[in-house]
Amino acid sequence: MKSETETNTGGWELQTSRRWLADAVELLSSMRFAISLLTLISIASIIGTVLKQNEPMTNYVNQFGPFWFEVFAKLNLYALYSTWWFLLIMTFLVISTSLCLIRNAPKMLKDMRSWRENVREQSLRNFHHKAEWQSKLTRVELTTQTLARIAAHGYKAKVVEKENATLIAAKQGAANKWGYIFAHSSIIIICIGGLLDSELPIRIQKLIFDKTPFSGNGVIAQIPAQHRLGLGNPTFRGNTLIPEGSSSSTAIIPQQDGVLIQDLPFTIQLKKFVIDYYSTGMPKLFASDVVVTDHENGKVFAATIKVNEPLIYRGVAMYQSSFEDGGSKLKLSGYPMQGLGHTAFSMQGEVGNTSPLGADKGGDHTIEWSGFRAFNVENMAQNGQDVRAVNPGQSFMASSLDKHLGSAAKTANNKDLKNVGPSVQYKLRDKNGQAREYNNYMQPVLVDGAYVFLAGVRESPAEPFRFLRIPADDNDTVEEWMRLRAAILNPELRGLAAQRYAKRALPETRADVSALRAQLQASSLKGLTIFAGDMQEAGYVAVSKFLEKIPSQDQEKAADIFMKILNGSLWDLWQVARERDGLKAIEPDEKHGRFLQLATNAFSDAFFYGAPVYLQLQGFDEIKASVLQVTRSPGKNIVYFGCLLLVLGVFSMFYIRERRLWIWIKSEADASASSHALMAISSQRKTMDFEKEFEVLKQQLLQTGPAR
Repeated sequence: MKSETETNTGGWELQTSRRWLADAVELLSSMRFAISLLTLISIASIIGTVLKQNEPMTNYVNQFGPFWFEVFAKLNLYALYSTWWFLLIMTFLVISTSLCLIRNAPKMLKDMRSWRENVREQSLRNFHHKAEWQSKLTRVELTTQTLARIAAHGYKAKVVEKENATLIAAKQGAANKWGYIFAHSSIIIICIGGLLDSELPIRIQKLIFDKTPFSGNGVIAQIPAQHRLGLGNPTFRGNTLIPEGSSSSTAIIPQQDGVLIQDLPFTIQLKKFVIDYYSTGMPKLFASDVVVTDHENGKVFAATIKVNEPLIYRGVAMYQSSFEDGGSKLKLSGYPMQGLGHTAFSMQGEVGNTSPLGADKGGDHTIEWSGFRAFNVENMAQNGQDVRAVNPGQSFMASSLDKHLGSAAKTANNKDLKNVGPSVQYKLRDKNGQAREYNNYMQPVLVDGAYVFLAGVRESPAEPFRFLRIPADDNDTVEEWMRLRAAILNPELRGLAAQRYAKRALPETRADVSALRAQLQASSLKGLTIFAGDMQEAGYVAVSKFLEKIPSQDQEKAADIFMKILNGSLWDLWQVARERDGLKAIEPDEKHGRFLQLATNAFSDAFFYGAPVYLQLQGFDEIKASVLQVTRSPGKNIVYFGCLLLVLGVFSMFYIRERRLWIWIKSEADASASSHALMAISSQRKTMDFEKEFEVLKQQLLQTGPAR
């Protein structure tokens, strides 16, 4: 037998436990808790909208820097909607809303069925909206007449006989309560649908079945089972890239530390990828002609997948997401960008593969062919920018030399959309693993009134391409510029050019002229040498550094003289280089003068191009690849149903007004053929429409007799 003390202690602990549970349920089902959860979800959604989700990690490092990248990574902000804490908030929101609905829905349903007939005459007199009148009709007659009149206003009524009185209890708009039930149910249903379509099922498989992301390289068919998700996976969202003529039976699901391979119940073969273009060169249609083969029953059928026209088969939807290069074959010419050589060499590449670039061709590098585009519609007013050779903030010489450099940035506010033809994109990686990315166009483009070859460069994918503009020669090639570039770096040719320039500028043979000619030849050679530069600086940067050493009051005059001598010397240097190669002299006209100016600018900017070779696309065999987004989303229809309930709920709450009407009718004590009526009405929302309705209803009911 337990002692009385033990019994009391056990009872107290049970009461405490029940009280704690009741308090927890009260908190979870409270409005303030639900609002707090909705606030957190809203804040998280704002972050997820502003911060691009599921981007490559290198993009975030380049955007935020190493410190903030680590901070945001700890919070899992790069895949926010699939993080454990966001899913936990969603789960608590479902629990909170469910408890709130469980607590209040039965009361509301009971109230909807209730007529509230247990009112008293005195309580009706306390209503704000009330009216009293006498009628010469008997109580039965007045009751019948009143029922007909309130029914004409859409009220449903119930007659309750009281002691010496009749109560008419009427109601309208009781469906307003369904608005609350529908709205709260929709939140639960939408959240459940969202959880079903989230990464929660994949997380569960990781936890229970030890599924881990794959972070290496290899053939998809040979990836081990621990990195693959089976056909029974209820929900997934992945991508599959299929080159023309190839097929795929898997989808790639990106993860933060690798990818998961999702097996599909069918094989998709891409027969042809179709792109239609507008007259401007902008794409207007992406479509994939595919053949689907079912693994289970062997069914084979053809289909076309277009943007916004997905193919849905066996619960899996295939959307046309984008397109990539499927391994196009490229033919290129390589031109040295360093040293004294300018002879081109041939090479080939395949998009997605690599090619070695030996020391005999510019250094120990590897070319990673990353992309090819047959059409490029560019805004030439914004994208045709040179790599800037002079920092505008260094000295006043920057502004004086700016007219010699030119920049498409001067027309940055204009739009000039053009199809500039094919382009090749690649990375040039040195033996230390450092790489720059290049994007070179095949055809010359008209920029600022001259045809130039655009050669883009950027340090990281987070940066835009900056474009070196190499002028096209009379044969629409880069050979003349390459010849001039090599000549500028050749000391022997610089000496010959300086000698020729001095003779051309001072042709007389007198003794005093000879001395001036020697001085001019020395100045010409010095200018060419400064412009040729060294490993640290070259071009207009080197010229600016040299002119900064001159006293400030003489800099402008010295700059003008220096540039005149330099331009003249470069013309003769060009002629000397052509003579050495057995070519005839260039006609000294405006066209070739413009070419020389652009070539000079390009040489100055080429110091920042940072590549030992320039690769020019000469031909290609294009192979397209379609990128399909493959999804299984069982929660989609659930979310649609929840949205429908939400619309119905909001409509019911805002546009259906509940009104309760009571009319107390009793016979007068001193007259058997007369009766007395007391009316009271209430509504959840006191609006102008309600006031108007009350007045109209009161006037119609008072027609049986004068009001007191």
